Amino acid sequence: MAELTIHVPDELAQRLEPLRERLPELLQRLVETVPPRIPLPNQISSVTSPTDAPIAYTEALDFLITRPTPPTPQEITTFKVSAEAQERLRTLLDKNREGTLTEAEATELDLYEQLEHLMILLKAKAYDLIG
Repeated sequence: MAELTIHVPDELAQRLEPLRERLPELLQRLVETVPPRIPLPNQISSVTSPTDAPIAYTEALDFLITRPTPPTPQEITTFKVSAEAQERLRTLLDKNREGTLTEAEATELDLYEQLEHLMILLKAKAYDLIG
């Protein structure tokens, strides 16, 4: 088995500590759920198509990782993507109902569905923490 060393902020390291034994499993799940078309952070500069990183995906990532501290449970429960992202999703859903989605749009819609599932799980966990 290979050994991997990563550098994370101290606060994140503290939050990951209880999961230490499960990290390989959790990383495996993450890798399996991220479609290959999604650019990894070190590939963002090479994105040339809007379907490579849908706006809602980018907004959710920004919400979760570009803050000086992790979002509070209350912030997680109230998070919503922008009106622009919601309109894009409505467009994709309409095209899906009409049977006119392109392959790239179908991939994008799949990504939105995965993002929705993740956000439902995050919000459920946040509601549990709020009490």
